[in-house]
Amino acid sequence: QVHPVESGGGLVQAGGSLRLSCTPSGRTFSHYVVGWFRQAPGKEREFVAAGGWSDGLTYYSDSVKGRFTISRDNDEDTVYLQMNNLKPDDTAVYYCAAGGVLGSREGRDYGDWGQGTQVTVSS
Repeated sequence: QVHPVESGGGLVQAGGSLRLSCTPSGRTFSHYVVGWFRQAPGKEREFVAAGGWSDGLTYYSDSVKGRFTISRDNDEDTVYLQMNNLKPDDTAVYYCAAGGVLGSREGRDYGDWGQGTQVTVSS
């Protein structure tokens, strides 16, 4: 398994930016679809963004499209989530997950999850 490990969360003011990182502590991310999900207090987990490792295809939820960018560094075996123009509604625990279904926005298609990193956006 991949065993993703997230980092980069923190507290930021509305309108600010953060970059989350996800690295594998087990197998490499090669050949995996890697996605970001988030869960706010009292809410269900929701899809944020994902991308194929080998073909560069990326896709986003409507709520973050145009503000967030998912990218990867093959040499560093790391997936990033650049988050710009953050809003208080973006406050959540962000999870990195690895799976095998390109195009999927369903958590059940991602079998390997990190522990999450907290992002808090103040108004």
